[in-house]
Amino acid sequence: MRKFKVVMITSYFDRNGVTSQVINYATNLDKNKFQVAIAAGEPYDIGYEKACQENNIELCKLPQKQKNAYMYYKTIYSFLKKKKPDIVHVHGSSTLIAVELFTAMLAGVPVRISHSHNTTCSHPLLHETLKPFLKVVSNCYLACGELAGKWMYGNGAFKVIPNAFETEAFALNSETRLLIRKKLEVGDNLVIGHIGKFNNQKNQNYLIRAFEKLSYEDDKAILLLVGNGPDLEEIRNQAQHTACADRIIFWGATENPEYLYSAMDVFALPSSFEGLPVVLLEAQISGLPCIVSDKVTREVDFGDIIWKSIEDDPQIWADTILSMGQRTEVQRKQYRLQHVKQIARYDIKESAKLVENIYECKLLKKK
Repeated sequence: MRKFKVVMITSYFDRNGVTSQVINYATNLDKNKFQVAIAAGEPYDIGYEKACQENNIELCKLPQKQKNAYMYYKTIYSFLKKKKPDIVHVHGSSTLIAVELFTAMLAGVPVRISHSHNTTCSHPLLHETLKPFLKVVSNCYLACGELAGKWMYGNGAFKVIPNAFETEAFALNSETRLLIRKKLEVGDNLVIGHIGKFNNQKNQNYLIRAFEKLSYEDDKAILLLVGNGPDLEEIRNQAQHTACADRIIFWGATENPEYLYSAMDVFALPSSFEGLPVVLLEAQISGLPCIVSDKVTREVDFGDIIWKSIEDDPQIWADTILSMGQRTEVQRKQYRLQHVKQIARYDIKESAKLVENIYECKLLKKK
């Protein structure tokens, strides 16, 4: 039986939520049925490149779209003409992905899938303008959640495929917790954690201000910031000018976030907007109490997230975090057991099967 050829396209291949989903799907699709390749723009994460090599996934490196859009799309077209895929699956946050899908149409790809991963973007007027065009160049419409789907497709039909990952890896590990906390030299102090790309969307500057307020009431608390991104140096500079600079830890990007969740006591996500944030799912699966911006979709709530406005004075976030307390390891493990059904919904093995079924149904209709 011949394998169906799939090319997944994403604008960037650095460590971010969309790319992590591309990798998760690409590495978990049935290799007996599908031959997967990825076309992605700069920058390139070494860990993701390694995952491609280990799973025999061809990676087509695209020029950076912002620097040379013409070459970006020309490279996609040439790659698709060469590979002759049955399916192109384009991941993104706005209807601008219609241009990649149009390129796939010109290259003769029969199944062209659009996949929405967010609920807003930096170019809303262009997004609205391209909505009718997206419906023409795409013939399968997916989204990571209901809000992300409505953002991309309006009242049109779409299928929700929840962002997914290896859920079992994110269960609290007591030994790992001790090792990481020893490395951080934090003892039994309260550790507030955050994982995300350093940019305007993730809003780390608000979290820094809230932590500074908190530090006046708990002078041993620690803020652990994990990730990198364009605003990293700006946020680092902001942290250095606080009274609690010595208790703000910049970990950098990580290939193993599951270890760090085990070391945290509270997870904070003050984002300005989100589609369906995987980090929030991971944190809950680890049993962490979470304080989250009310700009984030409630589709991710297992039942006891504390929602707060980022329009509030940061003192409110500080007071709320302190009132949340620290769950014991037993309580965190019990929390996971209480939410087994919800957790199963985000297991990558199950989501990969959903994607496979969609691929096969669309291919049958094209025969």
